[in-house]
Amino acid sequence: MKNPDHSSNGQSRREFIKNAAIASSFFIVPRHVLGGTGFTSPSDQLNLAAIGAGGKGASDIELASVNGRERVVALCDVDFSGSAKRSVERFPSAKLYADYREMLDKEKDIDALTISTPDHVHGPAAKYAMERGKHVYVQKPMTHNIREARMLTELARKQKVVTQMGNQGGSNPLLKLVQQWVDEDRIGPVSKVQIWTNRPVWPQGGPFPKPDPSSKPDALGWDLWLGPAPEIPYTPNLHPFNWRGWWDYGTGALGDVGCHLIDIPFRTLGLHYPTSAECSVGSVYSQMWTADYNPDGCPASSLITINFAATEKSKSPIEMTWMDGGIRPPHPDIIPADHDIGGANSANGVLIIGSKGIISTNINDSSPLMPKLYLNDGTVEIGPQTEEGFEREYGHQRLWVDACKAGFGSTEHKGLTSSFDYAGPMTETVLMGNLAIRSYMLRRENAKGQMEFYGRKKLLWDGDKMLITNFEDANQFVGRTYRKGFEV
Repeated sequence: MKNPDHSSNGQSRREFIKNAAIASSFFIVPRHVLGGTGFTSPSDQLNLAAIGAGGKGASDIELASVNGRERVVALCDVDFSGSAKRSVERFPSAKLYADYREMLDKEKDIDALTISTPDHVHGPAAKYAMERGKHVYVQKPMTHNIREARMLTELARKQKVVTQMGNQGGSNPLLKLVQQWVDEDRIGPVSKVQIWTNRPVWPQGGPFPKPDPSSKPDALGWDLWLGPAPEIPYTPNLHPFNWRGWWDYGTGALGDVGCHLIDIPFRTLGLHYPTSAECSVGSVYSQMWTADYNPDGCPASSLITINFAATEKSKSPIEMTWMDGGIRPPHPDIIPADHDIGGANSANGVLIIGSKGIISTNINDSSPLMPKLYLNDGTVEIGPQTEEGFEREYGHQRLWVDACKAGFGSTEHKGLTSSFDYAGPMTETVLMGNLAIRSYMLRRENAKGQMEFYGRKKLLWDGDKMLITNFEDANQFVGRTYRKGFEV
């Protein structure tokens, strides 16, 4: 699709903003004369919009506005009666829309958008915006499936737009300490990584809720909320949050915090596409001898093993294990028994295990990273256990805005910690865990008339081709089908 012009002379607004400083010396009075120190001329402001203005979307667009330094011109949400009201009150001049397609078609001067919807809308909304030349900040996980992540990564390069995924911990300055420990070979060659979380902390693992059209809130645009997912009657207990545990809309525990936890070793060890994945999931029994079977939703708990080839940083193949549902690894002998592993109460964490020692960290969102180094010789180094003096969410949204203003390929753009060039492959790794879970739950009737699970095997992955090479039925989960009008 050809990009529409964003001004009458064919010059885009972002090119205008980049060149404004040069031009201003000829026809604009200096900003400090007009508005005082810190004043930003309207010609230097980005026009921002939000797709998803409530919940996390409210803080994303707030932080992207940089305390009013940038201009928020439009807000899109399927329900402005809930937490999205906060954004309406904060940006009273912004135009309101329910359908992001209508907003982008009408508001030609939008330069950049935050996208903070349920997971299943990330890909369609980001694609629609990027095709129109808009910079995008997309909440984690970047997409709902692997195919979408690859497509958006390639589209960002093609369209030359500045991108950032909303795993704000990737901009945490304390990650440099963890990187330093690895780069200085403090723990020796790494062969194993263990990751765990207390998620899900929402209803997950049970039967899909029953529809009840009579209970739909008047303010909710249900059809637009469904977006690319199959059309169903209004179903309570999905909007605004409990969608996370259902495959049509969410990506489970991995989608919730995988981009915060897996990010740490993926970034630190220079990992790329996995080579294989396998898993097992916890069973729930509502009756004797027959496990509940709810393939529409994510399991209550899972153990996933993802393997990677050697990299320049790791030097040897790496086995990464992921545990959710409150399951965690055993306490390593070299870590004192009275020390938490990972974060507080060992609820979430990462262990990077080398031949000479272990690095332990907490989840990498806006929680304290709590980096710790334990060596086999008894050496212990404790990094900061609290985080003070950092910009809110480590400036993750502001850095993206600054890069949008500097332009594609700029130093600011190359300095982003989660542009799609990085976030795309990392998200694919996160979503590979979900592909393994869904394959594990495949079942069919055998010759004896019994239901058998036939996908419970190690899956071999060709990352370049996005293909499971030893079990064709698993490839159906690389992408998804889409309702008309929301295709990716």
